[in-house]
Amino acid sequence: MRFPHTRRPGFLLGLIDFCTAGLFFLCYMPLGGLQKELETILGHPLRPYWQAYLLGIPTLFLYPLVWMARISEELKAKAIALGVRGPHTSWRHMVLWNTVGVLLLGPAVATHRFFQTLNRVEAALNEGGQATQTEQTKGEDEHARHSEETVS
Repeated sequence: MRFPHTRRPGFLLGLIDFCTAGLFFLCYMPLGGLQKELETILGHPLRPYWQAYLLGIPTLFLYPLVWMARISEELKAKAIALGVRGPHTSWRHMVLWNTVGVLLLGPAVATHRFFQTLNRVEAALNEGGQATQTEQTKGEDEHARHSEETVS
């Protein structure tokens, strides 16, 4: 899969989501393709954000915070595995900025770091996909040349 959104403005998205009490991501996750991209990158299905949001109502929105923090930690592990340079998002970064830093627009800061990591991972996967395709093409070209030399 080719990832077209490698320049998402994380702080702006986080600020909009913060100002709308999380309602923005109810639309952005499924309609913006973010849910599908995260599932593709992490390699497993995720609970839909609307379910996490609804479970957040009786838990004072702790459930969606932990849900997002776990995704952040998985994304960090993926970034490290791909050799993407940090700083990366993490469980601790997401939780601390969304709790202790809430008065300093912490959720927007946490979302910025999350999307910064996601953008880099998607860019690395896009480059890796192209590199793999180029290497495969090179291999086919060398095989074709070797076959021609053997025939002549």
